[in-house]
Amino acid sequence: MSHNFSTKGIVASLQLCPGYRKPMRMVEEAEAIANLGLQNDTHALPDSSRQILLIEKQTLDELRILPGQVKENITTAGIQLMKLNHADRLKVGGDVVLEITKACSPCNRMEEIRPGLLRELAGRRGMLTRVIQGGTIRRGDAIELIVE
Repeated sequence: MSHNFSTKGIVASLQLCPGYRKPMRMVEEAEAIANLGLQNDTHALPDSSRQILLIEKQTLDELRILPGQVKENITTAGIQLMKLNHADRLKVGGDVVLEITKACSPCNRMEEIRPGLLRELAGRRGMLTRVIQGGTIRRGDAIELIVE
């Protein structure tokens, strides 16, 4: 099955959330744990549909936002995340498999970053995923849609 959009990209930036309302911490690599999320990330919860948040760097660039500012874990380049569907799976690096659970909805916290940002992010806030297969994710790793 071929897609008429980009299904491949890279990990442009990688961030961990150290705690509620704390600034994201940029890292070179992070350990993804199956059915949990990223090690040392406050959003890592068993059975959660919100284990890892991905957003397109192009969206951040267009809105003049820095990586991690809208609390994403993985900033992607190249792949068109918002065209993916529920249950699509992504291979990240050598081992990690993430499954799309849903599109992330912008919350009122976005208005604290900049008034109007909630509206600007509508429909391109990124994709929430859960970890199917764990492993190490590194900045610069390849990301691609697994086509079965």
